[in-house]
Amino acid sequence: MPNSVLWAVDLFGRVSTLSTAGQYWELCRDTQLEFKRVSAATQCCWGIACDNQVYVYVCASDVPIRRREEAYENQRWNPVGGFCEKLLLSDRWLWSDVSGLQHRPLDGVALPSPHWEWESDWYVDENFGGEPTEKGGWTYAIDFPATYTRDKKWNSCVRRRKWIRYRRYKSRDTWAKIPSKDDPKQLPDPFNDLSVGGWEITEEPVGRLSVWAVSLQGKVWYREDVSHSNPEGSSWSLVDTPGEVVQISCGPHDLLWATLWEGQALVREGINRNSPKGSSWSIVEPPGPENGIMHVSAGVGVVWAVTKDRKVWFRRGVNSHNPCGTSWIEMVGEMMMVNVGLNDQVWGISCEDRAMYFRQGVTPSELSGKTWKAIVAARECDRSHSGSSSSLLSAGCFFGDEVRGSGESAPSDTDASSEVERLGPGQPLPAESLDDCGNPKGSSALGPGASRSAEGAMENTCPAEGNRETDPNKHPRPAPTLAELPWTNIDLKEPKKVPSHSATGLPETTGLSSLGLLPLGLEEPYGVDDHPLWAWVSGGGCAVEACTMPKWFTVPSGLAPSVQTLSLSITPAQTATWRKQIFQQLTERTKRELENFRHYEQAVEQSVWVKTGALQWWSDWKPHKWVDVRVALEQFTGHDGVRDSILFIYYVIHEEKKYIHVFLNEVTALVPVLNEAKHSFALYTPERTRQRWPVRLAAATEQDMNDWLALLSLSCCESRKVLGRPSPQAIWSVTCKGDIFVSEPSPELEAHEHLPCDQMFWRQVGGHLRVVEANSRGVVWGLGYDHTAWVYTGGYGGGCFQGLASSTSNIYTQSDVKCVYIYENQRWNPVTGYTSRGLPTDRYMWSDATGLQECTKAGMKPPSLQWTWVSDWFVDFSIPGGTDQEGWQYASDFPASYHGYKTMKDFVRRRCWARKCKLVTSGPWLEVAPIALRDVSIIPESPGAHGRRPSIALWAVSDKGDVLCRLGVSELSPAGSSWLHVGTDQPFTSVSIGACYQVWAVARDGSAFYRGSVSPSQPAGDCWYHIPSPPRQRLKQVSVGQTSVYALDENGNLWYRQGITPSYPQGSSWEHVSNNVCRVSVGPLDQIWVIADKVQGSHGLSRGTVCHRTGVQPHEPKGQGWDYGIGGGWDHISVRANASRAPRGTSREQEPRAPPEAHRPVHC
Repeated sequence: MPNSVLWAVDLFGRVSTLSTAGQYWELCRDTQLEFKRVSAATQCCWGIACDNQVYVYVCASDVPIRRREEAYENQRWNPVGGFCEKLLLSDRWLWSDVSGLQHRPLDGVALPSPHWEWESDWYVDENFGGEPTEKGGWTYAIDFPATYTRDKKWNSCVRRRKWIRYRRYKSRDTWAKIPSKDDPKQLPDPFNDLSVGGWEITEEPVGRLSVWAVSLQGKVWYREDVSHSNPEGSSWSLVDTPGEVVQISCGPHDLLWATLWEGQALVREGINRNSPKGSSWSIVEPPGPENGIMHVSAGVGVVWAVTKDRKVWFRRGVNSHNPCGTSWIEMVGEMMMVNVGLNDQVWGISCEDRAMYFRQGVTPSELSGKTWKAIVAARECDRSHSGSSSSLLSAGCFFGDEVRGSGESAPSDTDASSEVERLGPGQPLPAESLDDCGNPKGSSALGPGASRSAEGAMENTCPAEGNRETDPNKHPRPAPTLAELPWTNIDLKEPKKVPSHSATGLPETTGLSSLGLLPLGLEEPYGVDDHPLWAWVSGGGCAVEACTMPKWFTVPSGLAPSVQTLSLSITPAQTATWRKQIFQQLTERTKRELENFRHYEQAVEQSVWVKTGALQWWSDWKPHKWVDVRVALEQFTGHDGVRDSILFIYYVIHEEKKYIHVFLNEVTALVPVLNEAKHSFALYTPERTRQRWPVRLAAATEQDMNDWLALLSLSCCESRKVLGRPSPQAIWSVTCKGDIFVSEPSPELEAHEHLPCDQMFWRQVGGHLRVVEANSRGVVWGLGYDHTAWVYTGGYGGGCFQGLASSTSNIYTQSDVKCVYIYENQRWNPVTGYTSRGLPTDRYMWSDATGLQECTKAGMKPPSLQWTWVSDWFVDFSIPGGTDQEGWQYASDFPASYHGYKTMKDFVRRRCWARKCKLVTSGPWLEVAPIALRDVSIIPESPGAHGRRPSIALWAVSDKGDVLCRLGVSELSPAGSSWLHVGTDQPFTSVSIGACYQVWAVARDGSAFYRGSVSPSQPAGDCWYHIPSPPRQRLKQVSVGQTSVYALDENGNLWYRQGITPSYPQGSSWEHVSNNVCRVSVGPLDQIWVIADKVQGSHGLSRGTVCHRTGVQPHEPKGQGWDYGIGGGWDHISVRANASRAPRGTSREQEPRAPPEAHRPVHC
């Protein structure tokens, strides 16, 4: 590993390094680990993995890391036997440390972690003060402690000798997990940020490091005793802060900056050799009151920051004597984060394309630099693609009948590299090259008729000399429209001969893309599929001198020279435009060629057996069991071009062959049913939905199940002509397994004679979530089981849906973590106290929460084969009712009300154990960092709303109970820009915003609150109004529609808020609507959908059923009854995007005539 490397983490958690002497990113070893952040020093790198554990990567070198362990053997002289091991009671230990205060036997000295190994056994040190001792290595003194000598005297009553053993650090060039030997009660919370620095503190011992970390709770921790000889350090110590910290940065010297949750910056003062942790904090205000600081990076004598609006700022006047600096200077560009490395060089990650940029021109005299320059180094794995890129260049657009000789080569790598370094992406052309912009002789690839278009194009694309600084997010040129593209026909024709001209003198920005010639099939070396999307960068171990720049800013030499000249000028938007044009032209040509044959009859009506295989079927008859069956999917196409499919299931009963069949155009849902025993899935039809008895099939392997699911799902979508991404009005739902489903609503769904919701077609979308909330403007957010927030990217598929069943873009890796819980139960015994031996009628001593199923630590498995354990069992202290210091809850008997303290009447107790498991999948979701959320709500679009639409209001509740408002959410930016904290008196659990900006929330104590004066101009409102909860009930969820407010309590009761008017939006009282409800969602039409706990069917009982409230009218807002839909394992539903009404002209005669104002939308 080179000493000077740049470290970076991409969006998939993979860590890569880029050497200052190389041009390729190299993946680190231990690629199975996924990291969030890294912080590098010269010889090592610290990182936080996705399991929130801290790791250190120590680079290998010729000099090993060795640590000497010492122990002293002490003896006293006895008049009878001489020196012996019998000491006085007041003496030190027989085996001790050098001070004699700590007991240190040889067999008690253990390795500090598995990353060390012993070099040899213990041996006696026979040197004393640089001179050899007598045999045995003993040194003598009058008493303990005293001055020891190597010579024995007449008054030498005690003696000692030193034993030595060396240990060697073996985990080099690999990620080593930092062990924790701290007190379990004092262990720090999981970390979310980490920074390494302080190796150049004045008079600091060589090799010493300062490692700072920030926990999820906003606390700052310092790693003690980290040095070259002890790369792991010893323990974590807490450093008090005046507020909650979200990010921290430590410079190579004595600069330490951190960012607070409120947006201010903290500066640590008093850091020196004697006090590496510093003495006090100072607060630095952000550049502006509107946008606080979200990221900060400290160097030797500079500090850079990024505010919540992604603006980049430079802190003026920072030095060791004034670590707070004097003022802020705004820099050009918008970045996700910046990092200051050695020599105060700066790297950044753009917020638009996640590309990495380097700050050019940073010198000791000009610390802010001059401009941003993109790093175009390829990944090591991309070397094999260079040949295909050059062949694609020649085959995709440059057709000619000339043979280029060896002397007619394209520009050399050196020439192209020098041009790229001199100009850089987005830089203005020099004046002397402007004359070449309209020159049609610039390249032999110019076809006939291209000269005039090239001249006109270059008049618009050749920039004049402008500002010294260039915005990295604005350098790609907008893609031309179809009318501007030079091709009108893709039929291949023989090109005319054009004299070949040398292109050596052509500047980098005068490639074909700049001339208006966009070659077909040519992509960037980091195209849409290959371009690394970076999430974090660390330059703490990268030494870049201002006079010698690395080769990061040129295209790797494996590409053809013409590709090097063109690649930096071509954007992914242009590539997408070319593909769209080619597809349209091919479609038109196919129509022209087939037009003459439309009157011919079809020769053969084809019926194709698409797939056959062996599965297992859960039989319909009693006793229900798994039966081996043969399955065949027959797919056919009718005269009208409509494709339909039938699934046949062949089975044998009483030696008689039978079969059942399912028309796939009648299938309403395909649901994976995962458990530790079977790879099974269920098929629902309207009839089987009413029976609560789907067709359940199981495959032998997970791959077989995924293949069947993808094929059947694609066939169902083709039969119903439902393909592509979901519409903005779609209804979203989530199963208890975390699978995401979406349904396209029919206008008749909310009509008076409504469409039965058991006929709704649900299709699966890739990913894994716990909650999904949507808006009719296409903004969709989701929350995972680990409270991570995700935003919908616009794709479809992912996971097991590949190929035609999935989009090729906007699909990303997604992970989720959740806990599995078991309970340890004990009963009081008058003799032995609490014991694991209960009464014969008691529950299992290790069970689930109900006590009905036995669950042991050894026998408990992850929820399904897709999950893997990522932690050991640990006691959960956060269960309702509270616990004592050991995690026990007490009660009078099983089952009863548990509490966290022991009384005289408590004869049983239980303790909750948890273990984390992780799932990794893919889907159209991108993570929204860094705050974990418990609940989220997006404002529904008001029906009939016209005119200018403001930004979309989005409210959320963090996992700590804080209420947040997301700013900058729109169709083009669904993730928004920053969080705005809304003050509360207590933690909240649920929040919902209505179509007229009515914000309701539920606190942790079960009471409701209404937020007043919320509007587009005042997105956070002004104050909370307490709303009493229903009598003797604790609310847990609230949902607000156009005018209706519904709440759900902990006992499953659904409540409607009466008396809500524009003049009194808090309402007057709660009215009970229904029970047996798990989740409620109120849409923009005040439609009510719930997840019911138990619904009885003709064949079985289903838990978690989608239900629709019928008869909801303006004069009957509570509705009249329930319509039962898909069911069995559903956990969440959101109808807040469905604002589609049935057309007025299609209303039935039976529908009662309502007043005209009853049909009009309610305008806020």
